[in-house]
Amino acid sequence: MTAQRFQLYDTTLRDGTQQEGMVLTVDDKLAVARHLDAFGVGFIEGGWPGAVPKDTEFFRRARTELRLGTAELAAFGATRKPGVAAAADPQVRALLDAETPVVTLVAKSHPRHVELALRTTLAENLAMVGDTVRLLVREGRRVFVDAEHYVDGYRLDRGYALDVVRAAAGAGAEAVVLCDTNGGSLPDAVRAVVTATAGATGVPLGIHCHDDSGCAVANTIAAVDAGVRHVQGTAHGYGERCGNADLFTVAANLVLKRGLPVVPAARLREMALSARAVAELTGVPGRAAAPYVGPAAFTHKAGLHASALRVDPGLYQHIDPALVGNGMRTLVSDMGGRSSVELKARELGYEVDAGSETVARAAARIKDLENRGHSFESADASFELLLREELDGGGRPARPFEVVSWDVRVDAGPAGRAPTRARVRLRIDGVPLVAEGEGNGPVNALDRALHAALDPFFPQLAAVELTDYQVRVLGRGSEAAARVLITFGDGRRTWGTVGVDENTVAASWRALLDAVHYVLLDTAAPAAAEPARCAAAG
Repeated sequence: MTAQRFQLYDTTLRDGTQQEGMVLTVDDKLAVARHLDAFGVGFIEGGWPGAVPKDTEFFRRARTELRLGTAELAAFGATRKPGVAAAADPQVRALLDAETPVVTLVAKSHPRHVELALRTTLAENLAMVGDTVRLLVREGRRVFVDAEHYVDGYRLDRGYALDVVRAAAGAGAEAVVLCDTNGGSLPDAVRAVVTATAGATGVPLGIHCHDDSGCAVANTIAAVDAGVRHVQGTAHGYGERCGNADLFTVAANLVLKRGLPVVPAARLREMALSARAVAELTGVPGRAAAPYVGPAAFTHKAGLHASALRVDPGLYQHIDPALVGNGMRTLVSDMGGRSSVELKARELGYEVDAGSETVARAAARIKDLENRGHSFESADASFELLLREELDGGGRPARPFEVVSWDVRVDAGPAGRAPTRARVRLRIDGVPLVAEGEGNGPVNALDRALHAALDPFFPQLAAVELTDYQVRVLGRGSEAAARVLITFGDGRRTWGTVGVDENTVAASWRALLDAVHYVLLDTAAPAAAEPARCAAAG
């Protein structure tokens, strides 16, 4: 089975957009389509023209704005209505007006859906399938037919489900896609239905699985093992209810586990990047622990794992992460030990040995700090500062500035406004410096005060922005300690810091300071500030 014969079909822009909370503009859909094409899918289902105005506009613009290198664009729609000629059905005409090379039709293959949802006879439904496919084929379209509710329909009435497959194929459909629409099937059932359908009809088959039983990917692979040559899915498994089969997982499994070249190896090595790009465009992030492409897919925390990974990463990883464009990460926590510290340090570019006194001190400090509420899993910058302290002999290294004091004041204003002002008193090269900042809360005000004080002396701080803020109460009651995790970015990279204190603002201040010190780790003497800015700060 070659890449040309095997069909990888993406329905993110149609089925995927039915996910709760996902709203895409036409520009979004065009951009997502470009990334899916770059990844290497064979078909991109753009939407339902005629039924959804936004999709109609998408296909209109796609004719001049979308240049696909690998994929073919498909329009999705239904068979003709009962009692209406296919050529006279407005919805069928809209499929032709979309001017796509491929049309995918949804057809009922479950008797109860025919009678209760379509409110027609079983015989008329077969005629609807055949008439619509024949018209589209005569108009020069490649046609796929999604046999909706096929797996459940086959169990209820095997003969009728097979009749739908034969009607579609006999009219010229290139493949009939067997759908587990309710997503409740298990792999053995899917494999059995596909095998029996292929044996009874000899028709080229596809598979479309939903994930309501958590088996969409497994069901898809089972169908491939049973002989299907066309698989459908969505990026990140987007879709209604529990979603669809995750096309990234399916593609990687087919290439790396089944040896089917459904996408070239070079494209597969960009898969994690493609996944991130699609998630950013949709605004719906994929799971951190998503197979292959998730940021946690090759992340290790336990000390036992870390010890083995030092010897051979393959001992706790099923593939080389580079094959899918991902990478291995080590999390430092109280669950780990010296090996975790060593691996994390090497990941950050430090050559240390697990048996060294430096690593032993760092591991002991981490266990103690995490016992008191710290968490270094998402705070690489705070970990690196701790490591640097131990590399410098266990003492606190020289800082480019000294904190004298800081304070925050909240002033109740009119109409419920409560502006917050922060003041920081620092000392740079022995020279005192005072700066203020106003924000929409104490953390924002302190962040602005630090920028006002330090940016004139350390220009590299000007690009640093706080991008995420999380606080967790450790324990119960209003006097419990708080753990603050803050994420920062400067347009090129992101890093996280942690602070813990009984006072949430104090915990936030510590995390803010760690972020600044992290940026200034390798900074030489501060730059001379402009006199006017010095005066304003002082």
